[in-house]
Amino acid sequence: MYPMIGITADYHEKRHRVSSGYTNAIVSAGGIPIILPNIVDLVPHFMNLCDGFVFTGGDDPIMQEWGIETHHNAEPVHQSRQTFELTLLRHVQKHPEKSVLGVCLGMQWMGLIAGGTLNQDLAEPFASNHKKNDHIIAGAIGEGTVHSHHHQAMESVGELEVVATSDDGIIEAIQDSNRLWYKGVQWHPERTANKKLGQRLFDQMVLACKKT
Repeated sequence: MYPMIGITADYHEKRHRVSSGYTNAIVSAGGIPIILPNIVDLVPHFMNLCDGFVFTGGDDPIMQEWGIETHHNAEPVHQSRQTFELTLLRHVQKHPEKSVLGVCLGMQWMGLIAGGTLNQDLAEPFASNHKKNDHIIAGAIGEGTVHSHHHQAMESVGELEVVATSDDGIIEAIQDSNRLWYKGVQWHPERTANKKLGQRLFDQMVLACKKT
């Protein structure tokens, strides 16, 4: 049994793009990766096709969606990507049997639609600790060194549960324990050498898909 795992793609210069790190991790976990273009009308078909979803990293949320001005230091994600991924994620909310892994931006989508709040521009020394850097995280999800690349972070996560923070206190991982497997991480597991905080997350997600 090979679960079908949808992977959201970035949209840049009329191209849908995704790092091979995600597809390689899904294959290593025993799943079949499917790259999802930002086409809202296809969301119901993707829901039928896929057993689980990886919401990948990317640029910054357009905060007007939540009635807040987007910070002047933000690099806003393409509007078509934001519309597509929020639509897909809201569909997923109605299907607790679908497993989800949110990475960086993907975790922020999860936190925001759960009623959380986002720090749109981390101050120093937090910014330097998290932009293209390795650092230590700890919590119920595990402990070890992870690779991050972000300048924004969740300040609160609404209805979700915080399951890891960094050594400087930044929220690093969240989950919904009422679902089969629904986790978000602020770091990049597809680029993290520590297997229990990298590849193992993809392994656990695909395994959860096999149980449905």
